[in-house]
Amino acid sequence: MLDPAELVPQTIRPLKRSEYDRLVASGAFEGDRVELIRGTLVTMAPNDPDHANPIDLLNRMLVQAIGDRARVRIQQSVIAADESEPQPDVAIVPPRSYAKEHPSAALLVIEVASSSLTKDRRVKAPLYAASGFPEYWIVNVREQQVEVFRKPIAGAYTEASVHGRDATVSPEAFPDIRVPVAALFE
Repeated sequence: MLDPAELVPQTIRPLKRSEYDRLVASGAFEGDRVELIRGTLVTMAPNDPDHANPIDLLNRMLVQAIGDRARVRIQQSVIAADESEPQPDVAIVPPRSYAKEHPSAALLVIEVASSSLTKDRRVKAPLYAASGFPEYWIVNVREQQVEVFRKPIAGAYTEASVHGRDATVSPEAFPDIRVPVAALFE
């Protein structure tokens, strides 16, 4: 593996989102779980049952509750800041067609974290905040809790709260929807 420190004073050229999109369209990453984060191609954690189950449960709950008010996308790309095209586990986006381009706005993005907790807190949270996504949840599988981040300002969320198994969380954009935290870990 290449150690970037060995290239100093040279720099590594970031991949542009348009270049990444062309590579994806050509099948260059077929079978690979990758996403573009700040111009860097990043591998994604394996999708084991501990990770997949909460995604399935969220999908069922949110699609039924939201109906036609928005679209629920599962592990699909969103356009984000700084030449990024992450694939959040769940994204609630405005209700329109995305046949020509991935959404660049999201009402809520959710990452399910078991082995990716550090990345989801330290890399994804600032990225989603910089992208102006008003709300971000981390479903923390190990601790069986949901971390809620809201009110992005200058690339950081200014409100954060943690909700344990006995709690219920609601998306700020859809306060009528109640997600029991314990139900995510059935």
